Order: sequence, then C-alpha cells, then structure tokens
Amino acid sequence: MYFTDRGIEELVERRGDESVTLEWLGERLRDFVDLNPEFETPVERFATWLARLDDADEDDF
Repeated sequence: MYFTDRGIEELVERRGDESVTLEWLGERLRDFVDLNPEFETPVERFATWLARLDDADEDDF
C-alpha cells in the first residue's frame, strides 16, 4: 500500500457518496496549489493525466 492510498481511502470514506463537477475539482486543485505551491508540478501532471485519460484508450486500438 502506498502512503497516498490512505488519503484516497479517507476521501472515498468521507465523500464517496457525493457528486462533484470537474469545474469544482479544478477549483479545489487551484486552491490546493495556491496553499501549497511546491505541489504545482504533481497537480499539473495529475490534471493533464485526467484530461487525456480517454486519449490513452484510443491509442490502444
């Protein structure tokens, strides 16, 4: 188990029944980076990965 799994599990436990928009998620990511600028690169990579997730599926065919 990776250390980050604990945070992901807590997120699912606390907010797993909620529905959110990608706009809401984007705003929360911006808030996080504003408070923690040292995480700008990992957040950028994560957001880009999410944005291109469907592109990876198309490349598999």
